[in-house]
Amino acid sequence: MTRVLFAAKPNRWEEYREVLPAALREAGVDAEIVQLGEADPATVDWIVYAPNSALQDFGPYTALKGVLNLWAGVEDVEGNRTLRAPLARMVDAGLTQGMVEWVVGHVLRHHLGMDAHVANPEHRWHDAAPPLAADRPVAMLGMGALGSACASALAQLGFPVTGWSRSPKRVEGVRSVTGEDGLREALGGAEIAVLLVPHTRSTEDLMDARRLAWMRPGAVLLNPGRGALVVEDALLEALDRGHLAHATLDTHRVEPLPEGHPFWSHPKVTVTPHVASATRPATAARVIAENVRRGEAGEPLLHLVDRSEALA
Repeated sequence: MTRVLFAAKPNRWEEYREVLPAALREAGVDAEIVQLGEADPATVDWIVYAPNSALQDFGPYTALKGVLNLWAGVEDVEGNRTLRAPLARMVDAGLTQGMVEWVVGHVLRHHLGMDAHVANPEHRWHDAAPPLAADRPVAMLGMGALGSACASALAQLGFPVTGWSRSPKRVEGVRSVTGEDGLREALGGAEIAVLLVPHTRSTEDLMDARRLAWMRPGAVLLNPGRGALVVEDALLEALDRGHLAHATLDTHRVEPLPEGHPFWSHPKVTVTPHVASATRPATAARVIAENVRRGEAGEPLLHLVDRSEALA
């Protein structure tokens, strides 16, 4: 029997208590699920993991075949040098759909100028029609599973989308660019830029003063990716001097965003409380179960993380 350790905050187990065993049975995996302290670490085959778990030392888990992250983000675990087993990030249909809905919703909000109509205390008659989507170029920074899905959805709505990533990506209707020159081209050509790159050493502070200056005057920045991608002081300066029109930020360097942070009161900043997407237990459990099945069958795992940069 395969032993699976569920290592997350106690309240998370209540969400997975029924759906995870059911998903493993459906996948044909004969598994025993345990929690921290319930089994000898040396007997654990798989760990279903949240990076804010009490488990931070993987050394005792000598028989470990893989760690299956419950979150899309892995920056809090990928650099852990005690972890020698494969690490898989969470990519599931519910998480992806949630991100697509948030990104499309806020792109359309800024594209259509909805704020002027929703918050209009002076009852001004804003009768200027927005351009059509075809005239509103968008840059998608990060073309992994989430970025590609969002870029595809925007392209299907008619937006010209340029996707920037470390390596070329093929997504129908989306132009692909790479490298520093590609980043400058993508930012300089877009009126709305979306950040969905992972947080790594090479992407931390990606949007600094220099790269924010590459953006078109009057452009909008959306960050549903990671707070550490943006240099906050540089962003505030770009907003204050009118270079950027607005920033809608779902992720922040410190969360919850501290009371009194300038983002809360800035007229050109919208704060959303890290709700762009979340792991849905029912769909996430099926992804976990499929990876356990694959691993037990000797098949490649889904959504493996390349940890070479984090461990360099």
